[in-house]
Amino acid sequence: MSSLKKITVLGAGTPTPTKDRFGSSIVVKVNDELIMFDCGPATTHKLIKAGISITKVDYLFFSHHHFDHDVDYPCFLLTRWDQGAGKEKTLRVLGPNPTEEFTENLIGEEGVFSHDWKARVGHPVSQQIYVNRGGTLPRKPPVVNAENIKPDSTYKFNGWDIHTAEAKHVQPYLDSLAYRMETDDFSLVYTGDTEPCESVEKLSQGADMMICMCWDEQSVMDKEKENTGQCGTLGAASMAATAEVKHLVLTHMGPNISKAENMKKSLREIREVYSGKVTFADEITDVNLNY
Repeated sequence: MSSLKKITVLGAGTPTPTKDRFGSSIVVKVNDELIMFDCGPATTHKLIKAGISITKVDYLFFSHHHFDHDVDYPCFLLTRWDQGAGKEKTLRVLGPNPTEEFTENLIGEEGVFSHDWKARVGHPVSQQIYVNRGGTLPRKPPVVNAENIKPDSTYKFNGWDIHTAEAKHVQPYLDSLAYRMETDDFSLVYTGDTEPCESVEKLSQGADMMICMCWDEQSVMDKEKENTGQCGTLGAASMAATAEVKHLVLTHMGPNISKAENMKKSLREIREVYSGKVTFADEITDVNLNY
């Protein structure tokens, strides 16, 4: 029986750095497997701070390829390969275009970081360090199974399934996906960046938890004309209410809504349309699975 054990928010912010939040990433533990969604700024370091082994994260799903969701990907790839000493499983990476091309351009034979892994594979001192970590020579280059995927698809893994839907963000410049993970005992939706839309609402129907972006208070977003392509308080709340989600976790929070007084005001606004449990996500923090 597959069981969702833990959800850890690593990045709960936006492209705007603050002392408390920057970029997007979460890690989900199902039985003994670790699955990551997005790999925004400093994700690799945040994994260590959260007590999560980088070499044990075997799956990565990208919602889209804005830098606040993928800029730490090269760091994660190289650290996982380097520290794994040849014993790590082959990483599987799935996401919308251009996930395959992005991966190849980073660590392929002519990728921008090929100079790094070639030095570590070939230099005697690097080889000795690899052996001291438990590796066996000859050292192999990093290998990643990367795949471009589309909306309305289903993928079956070790007792957990992933369903995809289109998230409406900045098309046609970037493709964006929302994900629903199903285990025997839990259903989780990760919206990525999206405005309120029927495709994500349908994907989220009856889910135990929706982790949804919430850039700012709706009134501020409406006033500043930032209310398309992304959710604010009422957008996230309305999708959760329509989909009858049990627990709404707000992430991708900008500097304004991250202030304590604005969180309180926003919660009152959310309560006008959504009656389920609401959590404002903190970074490097486990989410309570009860609702």
